[in-house]
Amino acid sequence: MLTGKTALVTGASRGIGRAIALKLAEAGANVVVNYAGSEAAASETVALIKEMGRDAIMIRANVSSTEDVNDMFKAALDHFGAIDILVNNAGITRDNLIMRMKEDEWDDVIATNLKGVFNCVKAATRPMMKQRSGKIINITSVVGVLGNAGQANYVAAKAGVIGLTKTAARELASR
Repeated sequence: MLTGKTALVTGASRGIGRAIALKLAEAGANVVVNYAGSEAAASETVALIKEMGRDAIMIRANVSSTEDVNDMFKAALDHFGAIDILVNNAGITRDNLIMRMKEDEWDDVIATNLKGVFNCVKAATRPMMKQRSGKIINITSVVGVLGNAGQANYVAAKAGVIGLTKTAARELASR
């Protein structure tokens, strides 16, 4: 089904990201495994993908860094020649009540969970437009619509991703 396609999954070394990367590989895709933390976990994800007969590489990049993201996309494109699917999954939590939330708790979550999605969507746009095809999947949460006590930063980021996704769809669908 996805044979010959390449997917880049952010936050793919563990959890939901790893599960997404493995399912994409199971469906035939080669996978770029992005990670920010554990090289061992990312390496394990790559090994599992390769056991399925797919190609996979791991790239350490902080999605909140424009430079890291641009370097990641360049490395992925140099290796695979195209990125057909982008899954923006990377995310962090720093839960606290608004009255107790520190500025760095707010900033870190917004930087990773919202700015990171923006950086990756932006980096994917030109290569996908040049290919005249591509899929961008942004992982969000129901709390981005409903809210959740103790997660103002996470909720704001996920609500932002919902808005960014709608805007990207309007801007890119006809291209």
